[in-house]
Amino acid sequence: MSQQGDDVDGLVRNRLRALRVAQGWSLEELATRAKISQSSLSRIENGQRRLALDQLVILARALDTSLDQLVETGTDSVVSNPTTYGSHEVRRWSIKAEPGMTVVRRRITEPPPESPARLRAHPGREWFVVLSGAAVLLLGSDRIRVETNQAAEFPTMLPHAIGAEGGPCEILGLFDREARRGHRDDLTADPPPRRHRRSAAGQNWCSPPSTSRFAP
Repeated sequence: MSQQGDDVDGLVRNRLRALRVAQGWSLEELATRAKISQSSLSRIENGQRRLALDQLVILARALDTSLDQLVETGTDSVVSNPTTYGSHEVRRWSIKAEPGMTVVRRRITEPPPESPARLRAHPGREWFVVLSGAAVLLLGSDRIRVETNQAAEFPTMLPHAIGAEGGPCEILGLFDREARRGHRDDLTADPPPRRHRRSAAGQNWCSPPSTSRFAP
């Protein structure tokens, strides 16, 4: 198998495990829902059994996702820079705003986890803007550094985690409805999230250079 094939194979296996853990299910519970043996599921997750299309379809359905999301690999153009315009140097990040999106401001002090087992995956899509410091986004097998004023956008079906690099960082996280459900345990301790404000075009997030209109 090619290196790319190996990477996709490993990504899907990690995603299956991360989705199961995110649901709080044991191997036995997911195996029961998917109507396959627990030993087969264990071998699939651990790479001891080849991935078969029919089993992936069944597992995707049991995990309340789709086959397309389960095997999605695209991570191109994750990081973007803002456009600065006007006399007040307002920064704008192009993001496709959706109804029901949630905005949460967070301070991160820890680096991202070293163990792939601690990455999570769940349906949805997530964005974040780094307000200060530098963040590291682990996305599948990629490690992506996101600097102050840069934004990142990614599908949360890819196993992921966000940490700080070189000191604390502050980010503004944006979640669609599905992504927020996937982070419900993390966000319950945060201040009440605010709904987003959209520009006239409905597709841009704007803020002055040193402050954020979405800060709690």
